[in-house]
Amino acid sequence: MAFFILLLLTLLVTTSNATYRPPSPGYYPSSKFRSISFHQGFRNLWGPRHQRFVNNALTLWLDSTSGSGFKSYRPFRSGYFGASIKLQPGYTAGVITAFYLSNNEAHPGFHDEVDIEFLGTTFGKPYTLQTNVYIRGSGDGRIIGREMKFHLWFDPTRHFHHYAILWSPKELIFFVDDVPIRRYPRKSAETFPLRPMWVYGSIWDASSWATEDGKYRVDYRYQPFVGMYTNFKMTGCSAYSLAWCWPVSASPFRRGGLTSRQYRAMKWVQSNCLVYDYCDDPKRDHSLTPECWG
Repeated sequence: MAFFILLLLTLLVTTSNATYRPPSPGYYPSSKFRSISFHQGFRNLWGPRHQRFVNNALTLWLDSTSGSGFKSYRPFRSGYFGASIKLQPGYTAGVITAFYLSNNEAHPGFHDEVDIEFLGTTFGKPYTLQTNVYIRGSGDGRIIGREMKFHLWFDPTRHFHHYAILWSPKELIFFVDDVPIRRYPRKSAETFPLRPMWVYGSIWDASSWATEDGKYRVDYRYQPFVGMYTNFKMTGCSAYSLAWCWPVSASPFRRGGLTSRQYRAMKWVQSNCLVYDYCDDPKRDHSLTPECWG
């Protein structure tokens, strides 16, 4: 009898885990673009003594002396940019592990940025994946973020998972394991990044805001804090490409956009995993984010 009860419980857990995931998007853009090695596309930007390669994965770590970051050799004006990332379990409050696009060094104080950021957490609580978009200085001085935050349908510390940004002149799409989780369409030139950007990754101390608005800070008794990156993807129109370079697509449609199955998978994620949307925040001044209602 005990055996059958155990078998029933196992089946229930398995079924529950199988159903708490998005439906298949039906199209897998990461399989359409070749992987590159780190050294083919990137270089160390800062914290060189806090980077190393372990089992073909780039490991970055943060301790009380420094974090670390990397940057692509080339800037791009559109493309598909991805990496498989594995995060550290346990207490990671205040730590940001990031993969993002930016032109901060080319336009200091007036830059564009597109972020995938993992906000560290405390024991027993999930990581928050934050997507964000800054346009022409909205990330400088008086911050005007366009954040959407998610608790993922899996534990990002157990295995590598693929995270990607599709950037074209008409839209930004954020992906997790080929599932679109957010689409940010171009509604005007004022609310969309159009200048060339580089691809970055980093791990750093953001104690002032990263975990529950700064309530929990980095505790260096748990150092080092580690992020691992592999399976890099970086394909598109560089800033040096000819004018007729056609933007890549993350769907079967050459013109871009998403299929109905991709939209259905994205709707599932936003219904089940979304924990914050700046457009729904009543404390925000939405005259500064006209794309929310325009």
